[in-house]
Amino acid sequence: MTDPTPTPTALPAYRRNDWTLDADSADLRRAAPEPRTVTFDALPQRLTVDLARTAVLVVDMQNDFCHPDGWLAGIGVDVSGGAGAVDALAGLLPRLRSAGVPVVWVSWGNRPDQVNLPPNVRHVYDPEGRGLGIGSGNSPAGAPVLEAGSWGAALVDGLAVERGDLSVDKYRMSGFVDTPLDSVLRQLRVDTLLLTGVNTDQCVYATLVDAANLGYDTVLLEEACATTSPDFCREATLYNVRQCFGFTAHVADLEAALG
Repeated sequence: MTDPTPTPTALPAYRRNDWTLDADSADLRRAAPEPRTVTFDALPQRLTVDLARTAVLVVDMQNDFCHPDGWLAGIGVDVSGGAGAVDALAGLLPRLRSAGVPVVWVSWGNRPDQVNLPPNVRHVYDPEGRGLGIGSGNSPAGAPVLEAGSWGAALVDGLAVERGDLSVDKYRMSGFVDTPLDSVLRQLRVDTLLLTGVNTDQCVYATLVDAANLGYDTVLLEEACATTSPDFCREATLYNVRQCFGFTAHVADLEAALG
């Protein structure tokens, strides 16, 4: 007798959670993807990861945070450190895509009317209440700051959303609050998240902490992250990730494992 168990198939990233369905019946069993394991050095322990249950989150690699004509640069912040993260991601993401790892871009993309933004979030970007933060034209480029569809919210040069990638707008430091990110990852059947982007100690960290609290395994990739904060903020973040929430690893070690 033939085993009716569904055969694993290479479904697109957004169709990993699926039934076998026809006009007469629905088979609610999900096809189990074939494990694809890699092992690489990490802290506090060496890691073995199943790429079939892994996604990479790219947080806030946007013009307003990384470009010399963006909002942060316009208020006098040195954003040059983001170039290293761009280079690391430009090399790493094609390898992850080739390995079947979904790429999820998680970026600020605020509503023009800001009706879902509480005052404490607006305060972070406009601490003196002068109307120069989110939604304002207060950048060298003059684009609305971090507003969905604007130049400031677009990905910085050197990075691009490719076919098969997924994008999620966010409205807080964390990519999980008030967004569909958790639902998207559950449909991808993902357990492990690789965290990248800016700023290491702010939006990347907030997203990583919420991911860990939701039960995901988290790995922060050091060279694929950057911050405009003092270095002690980065060091404290790496310490806290290793101590409380997950793991840190070097991009080169992951790339070597990918082959």
